[in-house]
Amino acid sequence: MSMLCLTIAFATFTASAQTATAAKTKNEKSMKNMKTYVIEREIPNAGNLTAEELQGISQKSCSVLKELGPDIEWVQSYVTDNKIFCIYKAENEEILRTHAMKGGFPINSVHLLSTTISPATATAALAEIK
Repeated sequence: MSMLCLTIAFATFTASAQTATAAKTKNEKSMKNMKTYVIEREIPNAGNLTAEELQGISQKSCSVLKELGPDIEWVQSYVTDNKIFCIYKAENEEILRTHAMKGGFPINSVHLLSTTISPATATAALAEIK
């Protein structure tokens, strides 16, 4: 391989690595600004939704999340008889409302999570509890 080809290959590799590093740094900064929210959605008979309906809702949500980019992440949802409680990481409440509007999902309340506790909290060192 000629020296020119090696130089071009190295320059291409270096540029790709720099782009990947910049994207990773941007994503890490975005993740640091993310807060955790609990969203309450009143959906009559949510507990009776079929597997197909739950999958359709999930697919729609994921489609909108992809469109909105890295400033919002769906963690998990809990389905009860008439409500769905969703855990999201997001930069702000506004992007949660945008997601709901674009997806056609109700938002009855949004709560910024202060901290979490579990059975492990009972025996944790006080310095570990926030």
